[in-house]
Amino acid sequence: MPGPALLRRRLLRLLAALLTLVLLAAASLVAWSRIGVMDAETAPWQGVQEDPRITEERTDVALVLRPSEPEPAGTGLLFYPGAKVEPEAYAARLSELVTELGVTVVVVDPPLNLSLFDRRTPDRFTTIAPELETWLVEGHSMGGVRACELAEEADALVLFASYCATDLSTSKVSVLSLSGSEDGLSTPEKIAEHRDALPGSAEMDAAVADAVAELLGTMP
Repeated sequence: MPGPALLRRRLLRLLAALLTLVLLAAASLVAWSRIGVMDAETAPWQGVQEDPRITEERTDVALVLRPSEPEPAGTGLLFYPGAKVEPEAYAARLSELVTELGVTVVVVDPPLNLSLFDRRTPDRFTTIAPELETWLVEGHSMGGVRACELAEEADALVLFASYCATDLSTSKVSVLSLSGSEDGLSTPEKIAEHRDALPGSAEMDAAVADAVAELLGTMP
């Protein structure tokens, strides 16, 4: 039987090997998260920046798009990006909510470009616009999974090509799920498989701006 000194040496070697594996895995994850990040297309992003109806601000935690003439009591949208998609890539797609509905959009800038790793609470972002009374939480793809985790802290949940891993079937939160028939990742079949995780009242599939406008109109 090995003596205590030999056992300690073997234990230390094992711990050193495990630590090395953890560090290698962490380094690989960081490297992977920085490869193939989807940037904003130049023309659409420039169009948002030059639109006089939109006030754009980049903070250390998010991209913020505000209507240039906000109403005293408005609505905010807290948006979680898909994996390895930079916040600015969503600006043009979400800008109509700002210009047509007066919504203030806060697009989270998550650690490692992965929304599931962002464990900051919603108030870390909603305090950017403390004057707003109503907040929707939305997410695209992986970001939608994170948004589902925060749905009970918001006034409504919007899923963009995503589905919930969190069971919200008994929740009273208003839910809108938007998806594309040609999406190869969040396919209609996958979304249908996870439909039971949403409340029975959840609205499925519609034009984005019209659907959000309708959702805002039906919220208590």
